[in-house]
Amino acid sequence: MIELQGGVVIVTGSSRGIGRATALKLAGRGAKVVVNCSSSLDEAEGVAEECRAVGGDGVVCQANVAEDADCKRLAQAALDRWGRIDGLVNNAGTTKFCAHGDLDGLDAADFQAIFAVNTIGPFQMIRAVATAMKAQGRGSVVNVSSVAGIHGLGSSVAYMASKGALNTMAMGLARALGPEIQINTVCPGFIAGDWLRQGMGDEAYEATKTRLETTTPLRAVNQPEDIAETITYLLGAAPKITGEIISIDAGMGILRGN
Repeated sequence: MIELQGGVVIVTGSSRGIGRATALKLAGRGAKVVVNCSSSLDEAEGVAEECRAVGGDGVVCQANVAEDADCKRLAQAALDRWGRIDGLVNNAGTTKFCAHGDLDGLDAADFQAIFAVNTIGPFQMIRAVATAMKAQGRGSVVNVSSVAGIHGLGSSVAYMASKGALNTMAMGLARALGPEIQINTVCPGFIAGDWLRQGMGDEAYEATKTRLETTTPLRAVNQPEDIAETITYLLGAAPKITGEIISIDAGMGILRGN
């Protein structure tokens, strides 16, 4: 658990979606946020301005988490600006939409590109911030994974494999880096927004959304702000929680027992 008021948090992939919602939620609690993007620089600058407007602070660092040098530069941006790193949200992610039965729809390059961002990137970011967090005596990391990594679902076989690997890696690192550093993972289900709509297509997106809104125990799908709320809790209000994998899916996972 870290102190959010005045704390310094890096949020990867925070120009839109869950990352943006998390950056604004943290800034609203008084945090200083490093807003990260790999390409959407204008959007990231807008998020940093929003962070300042809601009572926190924000600085933009363009970096690709698949590159270790960029991860180190992202961590250094926080240290150069504020002299410390209290929290890290590993949110940056990528995929290729491909039916699971289409075995020729993915090749080795697809797996390598997806794992580079979704699995190796979080490892590199944790490594980049660990020294500063250890020296401070505490730090908190939250990885944004997916129910795909738990239930074998999702946009492609490569994506679900990368998220399953992220889940198990996070448990091992939580064991290795305690007691100073807490590491937890959130696994969202369906998240309403343009990313899924563009990947699935309008018809499949609306059909899936409607089905989940009528069949899940909570009769709902996620909004980015729902995920941001749980991330903020794990960073700033979870004193004895580490190595946990928390599904945020309106109960979608337990439908599999029906």
